[in-house]
Amino acid sequence: MQNQNSSPIALSEQIADQLPQHIAIIMDGNGRWAKAQGKPRVFGHKNGVTAVRKAISTSARLGIKAVTLFAFSSENWRRPEEEVGLLMELFISVLSTEVKKLHKNNLRLRIIGDKSRFSERLQQKIEHAEKLTETNTGMVINIAANYGGKWDILEATKSIARKVANGELDADALTEELMTDHLTMADLPEVDLMIRTSGECRISNFMLWQMAYAELYFTPEFWPDFNEESLIEAVTWFVNRERRFGCTGEQIKTLMESQ
Repeated sequence: MQNQNSSPIALSEQIADQLPQHIAIIMDGNGRWAKAQGKPRVFGHKNGVTAVRKAISTSARLGIKAVTLFAFSSENWRRPEEEVGLLMELFISVLSTEVKKLHKNNLRLRIIGDKSRFSERLQQKIEHAEKLTETNTGMVINIAANYGGKWDILEATKSIARKVANGELDADALTEELMTDHLTMADLPEVDLMIRTSGECRISNFMLWQMAYAELYFTPEFWPDFNEESLIEAVTWFVNRERRFGCTGEQIKTLMESQ
C-alpha cells in the first residue's frame, strides 16, 4: 500500500454511517486483460497487484472496517501447472514486499482458506505476515487463498459436529449465530458490498454464508484497470442503493481530494 494519501478521510458521521463496513472483491480478468495486450497471463496478475494496492489504500482512507480479496480459489488449482506456480511465487513476493507497508499503516493482514496445500516456504511467509500485523487496530485485510465458501461452511459444520459428538454441545442448540461463530472471519461484520470485475455475474463459491445479504456489484472493468475512482463508484452505488438520501460520488471524491 502506498504511504502517500493513506491518512483517513474526515467523513461526516452521516456519510460514514452509510458506507459498507465490509467489502468483498472478486478480482477477475487479469488473464483476459493481459491477452488483450498480447501479453502472457502472468503479466495481468502482476499488474493486478497495483489494483490491490489502490483498493486497500482507498478503503482504508474511507474508514472501511474490513476488505476481503479473493486471490485464489480452491478451484484455481485446475489451471495450468505453470500458471499456478507463477501465482504462488507472486504471492510469496507480494507478501515479502507489502507486509511492512501494511504494518506501518496499522493495517492487519489475514490469509483465509486451507493453507495446508501451500508449500512450506509460503506457509512460513503467511505466518510471519500475520504475526507482524496481528495487533494492529486499523482495517482488516483478508486475502482468500485456496478458499471456497463451501469449504468454509463444511469446516464449520465439522467443528460443530465434533463438539456434539464429545457432548460439548446439544444438536438442538445449533443456531445461525452459532454457525457464524465457527466460520472464518467470525469476528468481522458480514459482507455489505461484493464487487466483481471483468463483467462476470456470479459469486463463484466465495463467502456463501457471509454474503447472504450483501449488495452485489458487477463491473465490466478488468481487475488491473480497477482504480480509486472505480471503488468510489461502487461504494457510491451501494450508498444510494441502501439509503434514500445517499451521498454522491462527487462528494466522496471531493473529500478524498481535500485530504
